[in-house]
Amino acid sequence: MVTPEAFHGRARVGADGGARTVRTSNVVIATLLLDGLFFGVNFVVFALGGSRAVLSQAVATVTDLIGSVMILWGQWAGELPSSPKHPFGRGKEAFFWAYSAGLITFSLAGGLVLFEGLDQALHPRAVTNLKLGLWTVGGTLLSSLGSMVVVLAELRRDRRSISELLASSHQGVKTIFLQDVVSVVGALVALVGISVVELSHLAFVDGVSASIVGTLLLGTGFALAAEGREFLVGRALEPEEGHAVLALVERYPFVRQVLGMQSMLVGPEDSLVVLRVNFMDEMDTDDVEMHIDQLRRFVTGEFPRVRHLIIEPVRAAGEELVMDDRQGISSAPGAVAPSVPVTPSPPRPSDPRGSDARARGGARSE
Repeated sequence: MVTPEAFHGRARVGADGGARTVRTSNVVIATLLLDGLFFGVNFVVFALGGSRAVLSQAVATVTDLIGSVMILWGQWAGELPSSPKHPFGRGKEAFFWAYSAGLITFSLAGGLVLFEGLDQALHPRAVTNLKLGLWTVGGTLLSSLGSMVVVLAELRRDRRSISELLASSHQGVKTIFLQDVVSVVGALVALVGISVVELSHLAFVDGVSASIVGTLLLGTGFALAAEGREFLVGRALEPEEGHAVLALVERYPFVRQVLGMQSMLVGPEDSLVVLRVNFMDEMDTDDVEMHIDQLRRFVTGEFPRVRHLIIEPVRAAGEELVMDDRQGISSAPGAVAPSVPVTPSPPRPSDPRGSDARARGGARSE
């Protein structure tokens, strides 16, 4: 039997590897409190002065508020246990609600702000209480910066970078972070617009600044929706993580080669992986079953996010790996066509037959 000491080597990679998880609830709750406070302030100031730039901040904060509630709900629903109706759990709830928050809230907010901004730019109306508007938008800017600090603190706690967050499957935290970034940029645009109106008395500039904020909101919403769609449809593990899982399996002494690998994220911290593995021929059925169980423990121990692992033992006889220009490496009919190339490895000394045929297959992530 292979021991953990003999089968060593850490292989955790990627933004989501290991047991590190961003505490989404902390980020969302901080955003809820700050957005709730500044929505009321911005809306009152807009009602008093009529500035569309201030209105853009009020709309942005209330949509951030709604989006945060949706993301928090998705986090709770995604952690519900599996059931006969949902055998792989409900992790995709987090993807769905983050997708909805990004598309609906950003799009609705962007459309409303853009419409009001264009109306003010084309048909300028007098704007009053500009100094109060400046203070209010400045406070919103500080609020958004404070929310960003919370996200960055969580990333620092988990020893992650912003680029890792943007490349990760944590759509909820990513959406909130981008909300904060857009809010900061939007608040700066609104501050400039109100300042210009205060100095020049050109009311149409107030509408122009609001239109810029609305366009920014719409663009961010569509970008988040495009990425969120991939996770809902069924996105595979990142290639780097897929290679690491494959390398770990192929280091197992009783594995001759891996003929295929398929994967799918079923939640931010949950994935399904299917492996087609050719074990050493001299083993009987009981040996294969024992090594499948042991290999499953090794893989899930190294990659906690691989919670659903299916290992299918297959024979290599009669299956010849061939090149396919469209897919890189593929197998003969009946075998799964891998899409992640794997370089050949030298024969193992432990293989009594020299294992010259130990050409690695590959891995396919779908």
